[in-house]
Amino acid sequence: MLDNIVIQVFVVALLTDLATGLGALPFAFVRHPSVRWQGIASAVAGGMMISASVFSLADQALRRGSVWEVVLGMLAGAAFVAWIASRMEDNDWRIANLNTVDSRQAVLIVVTMFIHSIPEGVAIGVGYATGELRFGLLLALAIAVHNIPEGMAVTLPLRAKGVSLWRCAWYAILTSVPQPLLAVPSFLLVSVFMPLLPSGLGFAGGAMIYLVAAELIPDSLRSCSRQETAWGVIIGLVLMLLITSGLGL
Repeated sequence: MLDNIVIQVFVVALLTDLATGLGALPFAFVRHPSVRWQGIASAVAGGMMISASVFSLADQALRRGSVWEVVLGMLAGAAFVAWIASRMEDNDWRIANLNTVDSRQAVLIVVTMFIHSIPEGVAIGVGYATGELRFGLLLALAIAVHNIPEGMAVTLPLRAKGVSLWRCAWYAILTSVPQPLLAVPSFLLVSVFMPLLPSGLGFAGGAMIYLVAAELIPDSLRSCSRQETAWGVIIGLVLMLLITSGLGL
């Protein structure tokens, strides 16, 4: 019986991972974006990340732990991304067919969203560990649907830089790999993972907010007007808020 549940947890978490790749589909017809579109896309992606960080991650973290756990987690997440960015300045890293500057931002986006999916994988396992399989399945379904706009947030700035649709989908799926990897261990070791969830959610939120403030918004301002950047952030924030509210996350 336990083996069957473990297999179900892994398969369901794997499907939530693959759902992230669906976020690339709306951009199938965006082939040669203008510089202005690149800036607006970065702003919209930034708004979606801020919304997910504040209205989803931080909100869920505060329901599961103290405000200090969440705050410290957010500060640690921001410091981690800042450290990664500083390390990348000394390396000529490239991703897809992008130049060094664009590759730096792309790598930071993938790494940050990868971090973001870690507590989601834990949440799936913990949900199943409650003993209510239906609850675990519904939670995983909500995360899977939630992953689609997160895939959009990953794809937006990458597609705007000219990355192919298939690579965008692959990078989106890659960011959610922690979900199937961590769902089973957190299911089997719920007493270990449960106390880490508030700080982990805060860590992911802080990492995304830092990425938006340090990379996406400055990039947007270099490519389009301040008004377009502002409206892009607002549209992205509202879009993600509507989705997360509709899912009850």
